[in-house]
Amino acid sequence: MPGAPNPHRLFLDVAASFQGRAWRDRLTLEGQGRAEAMTRLYGHSDLLARVLAGRGVAPEQAESWLAPTIRALMPDPDTLTAMPALVDRLARAIEQKEKIAIFGDYDVDGACASALIAEFLGLCGVPHEIYIPDRIFEGYGPNSEAIRGLAERGARLLVTVDCGTASHEPFLEARRLGLDTLVIDHHQAPEILPEAIAIVNPNRQDDLSGLGQLCAAGVAFMVLVALNRHLRKVGFWTASRPEPDLMASLDIVALATVADVVPLTGLNRALVARGLAIMRQRGRPGLRALFDAARASGPPTAYHLGFLIGPRINAGGRIGDASLGARLLLEPDPIEAERVAGELDRLNGERQAIEKAAVEEALGEAWAALGQSDQGACVVTAREGWHPGVVGLVAARLKERFNRPAFAIAFNGKTGVGSGRSIIGVDLGRTVRAAVDAGILVKGGGHAMAAGVTIAKENLGAFRAFLEERLQDAVSRARLDQALLIDAALTAGGARKEVVESIEVAGPFGSANPEPVFAFPNHRLIDVAEVGTGHLRFRARAGDGATISGIAFRAIGEPLGKGLLNNRGEPVHLAGYLTIDRWGNGERIQLRLIDAAKPGQTQRR
Repeated sequence: MPGAPNPHRLFLDVAASFQGRAWRDRLTLEGQGRAEAMTRLYGHSDLLARVLAGRGVAPEQAESWLAPTIRALMPDPDTLTAMPALVDRLARAIEQKEKIAIFGDYDVDGACASALIAEFLGLCGVPHEIYIPDRIFEGYGPNSEAIRGLAERGARLLVTVDCGTASHEPFLEARRLGLDTLVIDHHQAPEILPEAIAIVNPNRQDDLSGLGQLCAAGVAFMVLVALNRHLRKVGFWTASRPEPDLMASLDIVALATVADVVPLTGLNRALVARGLAIMRQRGRPGLRALFDAARASGPPTAYHLGFLIGPRINAGGRIGDASLGARLLLEPDPIEAERVAGELDRLNGERQAIEKAAVEEALGEAWAALGQSDQGACVVTAREGWHPGVVGLVAARLKERFNRPAFAIAFNGKTGVGSGRSIIGVDLGRTVRAAVDAGILVKGGGHAMAAGVTIAKENLGAFRAFLEERLQDAVSRARLDQALLIDAALTAGGARKEVVESIEVAGPFGSANPEPVFAFPNHRLIDVAEVGTGHLRFRARAGDGATISGIAFRAIGEPLGKGLLNNRGEPVHLAGYLTIDRWGNGERIQLRLIDAAKPGQTQRR
């Protein structure tokens, strides 16, 4: 309610940080009571209890939260609408050894979901083919030309993963060619669905499963559980063809779940926790090679998946061969896996350079549009010649910089393709679907936090106006309090390895289960220096002489970077994530800085 008191009190009295944000205690008074109860009942440290309570965990839920299990959290897959029909048709194709075409999306989730289905079909001894469309020349989702090619190569069943929920015309072509169609998806669905044998999507409007937070690979895993159960009942598995261990494939599900930024709560969190444990065994040659190519240190974490592994798999779909990611995940040969991983690593480097140039241009356009008054519900940037493969990354950077939904659109003549990224509390997918229904977009879709669009250049102004009108109230509410929520205060001397490890049990952290943010009050900046491309490395000293090192990513030229450089030698409050840096042979605590403030700065700028 506008004007209602904020239950989160100022933390360290910071009302205006270098980033212009207030700092607030993540724990309300009610949350403090929950934390105290956890400490009293279960003996958890005050720090861990604060982290759990700050994420809404009740005292009686604490033990199960710290040890999430798939068995306890996974419902019967048949609760998903159309699951029995999909499983029946897929099982029939397996039993009759029909060739199955798997049509996936070109992002991490699509690659993982495609590989997941293909791996299972391979164990069943069924002929199959994965088809990932070219982002630039084909665009998102099934297209008639590709389906004709699949039919010519002998496919009798088309299974779309991470796409297909709105593919009316391509499915009509599939039916004309004699292909049955199954859909495994999670994107928001239109009221009228395309013609298919079965569409399993927890976000279709008549689905009551409550599983709408799953990514496509998560939905595909549910399909395989139901399919495996069916095949077991009909006696498909034998001594010579043993039943597969579906849990062994959770490394792929974990990667997709983190990379697609779906909420890491409930079943998703259990899937990622188990998947990371499997990943640490380094049994899948493709992932092992990609971790090595990315120079990831230490055991796999959700951070690695989101910031090192996911972007490299995405690089193939953005500026190279879209099928590379799925191929790598399925590759059994370590030498070939190394080669493909190296190619993805190279493409990722190219992607970073292309993205950097586009971001600089987009920032200039955004500043000109918003003006000094910082007005507007949504940032929409567009340019002729941008690489379509990086527009989603550009939109994400704009969203971070301006704290509002953002779109980046690459035009090629009269038509443009673009991506949008949203802030928490603003449903972008629903808005894009409404723009399609209004005739403003050629096509578009997505989910709450991300969406893709195809638009005629002549409608760009109408699209901007539509977004402003449609999103104004939601964005205003979402941006009403841009506070950084702090979990607890520490000092450099208290940031020890065992402390960090004790907090990690509340993970894996990600969307809807945010990584804990710790504040370090009155630490003097004794060293600040540029490192890498636009990053700042620093060291800070507490009053007792203990020091902590940290890094502020992409801070050069930003308010945070300027604040650090202007306050060398001065005491500041620091806020960020604590990590264990395992680079090389050693281990040391590092603070990934996300904000800082001058002590005593209690008035908003």
